[in-house]
Amino acid sequence: MSLTCGVDIGGTKILGGVVDETGEIVEELRVESPATDVEAIEAAVIDLVRRLGERHAIEAVGVGAAGYVDKSRSTVLFAPNIAWRDVDLKAELEEHLDLAVVIENDANAAAWGEFRFGAGHDVDDLLLVTVGTGVGGGVVLDGELFRGAFGVGAEIGHLRVVPNGLLCGCGNLGCLEQYGSGSALVREARRAAAGGSLLARHVLDRAGGDVHAITGPMITEAARAGDPFSIEQLADLGRWLGEGLASLAAVLDPAVIVLGGGVSEAGELLLGPVRSTFGANLTGRGHRPLAEVRRARLGNRAGLIGAADLARR
Repeated sequence: MSLTCGVDIGGTKILGGVVDETGEIVEELRVESPATDVEAIEAAVIDLVRRLGERHAIEAVGVGAAGYVDKSRSTVLFAPNIAWRDVDLKAELEEHLDLAVVIENDANAAAWGEFRFGAGHDVDDLLLVTVGTGVGGGVVLDGELFRGAFGVGAEIGHLRVVPNGLLCGCGNLGCLEQYGSGSALVREARRAAAGGSLLARHVLDRAGGDVHAITGPMITEAARAGDPFSIEQLADLGRWLGEGLASLAAVLDPAVIVLGGGVSEAGELLLGPVRSTFGANLTGRGHRPLAEVRRARLGNRAGLIGAADLARR
């Protein structure tokens, strides 16, 4: 049985696992991510892989990194939440591990995981959109991971949807991430609560009366309990995402759009508005096949599984 190791490096945690050729995780480890210390991150990854390698015959290592990764899948050019700037992570890790290493953008790795073993296993063309603190994504076209000329393609969250709109962390104005993310969901709910909206009272009560204690999961829980305000907040988020996806589909024409990330836990409360808005705004609607919008299946392990499979290939 062929075994590879997948590592998903985030701003707060590093998740590693041994994965077989069917996408099953044989063993998994999690450690904290020292996001501000490049050497400490590398040391943590090396230690994690070595510990797993003591118990399993690992053939290669795939690393999903939250940042721009060059075309050769070696260098992390830039990471917004981790202290990487032009770091040849592949060379650094291979020197210590004596294993072949592949570096990939974490959302690309997650898209590959869902394509191979998750919600897109039955198609050749897939668009993954991850909705969490920000909006990320990955694209598979004709059975191959799309990375662009320089390796930094598929930055879906930075599709500009509002000219001169809200300032984004990337430096541009009006990016989809500022309207269709978990951060946007929380921002708008807090704004309504702070403004004294009676509609937001139920969510504010859940937060103990503290506007700043309102969270995304809290809004989802309230929506599931039937709170009209929370249901509408998720619907607004879904409408923004649906419009963005319609623009992306006009260019990419995916067979399936997979919605993942923490906010996708809202299920149909989010996916319903996404689907209806997507269908209503799609170019040539009524005269072309409509891509199916599905919820991701692999959860927060999609990146780990995808990275491990990319290392195997």
